[in-house]
Amino acid sequence: MSEASRVYQHFREIFGGQPRSHTGRAGRVRTREASGSEPFSPGRDPKPLGDTIDSLSAQLGWSGPLSQHDVLASWAEIAGEETARHTEPIAIEGGVLQVRCESTAWATQLRMMRTQLVTEITTRFPGAGVDTIRFQGPDAPTWKKGPRSVPGRGPRDTYG
Repeated sequence: MSEASRVYQHFREIFGGQPRSHTGRAGRVRTREASGSEPFSPGRDPKPLGDTIDSLSAQLGWSGPLSQHDVLASWAEIAGEETARHTEPIAIEGGVLQVRCESTAWATQLRMMRTQLVTEITTRFPGAGVDTIRFQGPDAPTWKKGPRSVPGRGPRDTYG
């Protein structure tokens, strides 16, 4: 028995663990019960906290949403710093990552890079469920509302 095991057994006996297996003062013999859990036996090593959290999130079904959040949080690493300054990932819905671009030129350029970006996302975050990316330009003013709108006709010259 190693010294560490002897120290463990000694502390266990002193602080309310198993009784010693020797003859006591009253002359009776105490026997030690086998608990089935011995120190330094296989399977007793502590497990990393990250592994425990990963298994818990898998049991609760959080792996997909957590992976999607990781995609949104690491957009600068996926697309590159320059691209990330001109774009903003909005959401992932139905396997489609929606990205708002600063201009229509950026949206057009990124549409040509779509396959490369989707491949990068599926490689780094396979549980995110991103199938495609939708790049949209900046919000344009709408002519559908206001005092001079005519349903179905669009913007018109009011003097016309």
